[in-house]
Amino acid sequence: MTDAVQRFSNRAENYALYRPSYPAGVISVLEADCGLTKDSIIADIGSGTGILTELFLKNGNGVYAVEPNAAMREFAERAFGATKNFVSIDATAESSTLAERSVEFVIAAQAFHWFDLPKAKREFARILKPEGWVVLIWNERRLASTPFLQQYEALLLRYGTDYQQVRHENITNEISTFFLPERFQLKTLENAQHFDFESLKGRLLSSSYTPDPTHPNFEAMLRELESVFAKNNKEGIVTIEYETRIYYGHPAHKLRLIDPPVTG
Repeated sequence: MTDAVQRFSNRAENYALYRPSYPAGVISVLEADCGLTKDSIIADIGSGTGILTELFLKNGNGVYAVEPNAAMREFAERAFGATKNFVSIDATAESSTLAERSVEFVIAAQAFHWFDLPKAKREFARILKPEGWVVLIWNERRLASTPFLQQYEALLLRYGTDYQQVRHENITNEISTFFLPERFQLKTLENAQHFDFESLKGRLLSSSYTPDPTHPNFEAMLRELESVFAKNNKEGIVTIEYETRIYYGHPAHKLRLIDPPVTG
């Protein structure tokens, strides 16, 4: 989908600087439950600026970082281009260009809700080795655990251009459908970010559903953000709390048996 690819083009710098990383516990979960080793080859689909890619590179894994947005992809290439296990690929979830049965893990972080899911499922089946794993990861912001988070959510509801339509929490049922005929497992981890005002503003502007500087509501949104920060900061810092949600399963193995790709 063109809009899904292009909507982060003017957000790449803020995305790279201010989006949360992923807990080291992600590696531990996949080691314990999915047999991840340092030799496992990863396809990071919708890899963006490389936030999750970095976690696997540090673990010693080879990573194919598949990202169709040039601005996002270039951030990752600048950060990891000299890393021998990193391969940047200009491609999509639906047509990754990777070889058949070439990876042990297909992983999508903060990206699955942008995919054409039937086409992505077929592509993941094609590139995964037998018994390979699909892993879907989100840092899910807590909406109401503190007064600050309640007010931040209210700001997004007030000013977000299409916030309610594109939020990833809307696709829980689609995750279940995607993993059929198998079931998936879910593990959650704690995560958090701590912001001064300027970094909180960067975090807000990293979201594709917030007004950009050309929008008539941009300045009003920033004034409200200043007010929310002033009411809630402690010694100049506010905290965004997350649950890192890790969904993992084997849809591709069964798909390969019951719905083989068309050839010829």
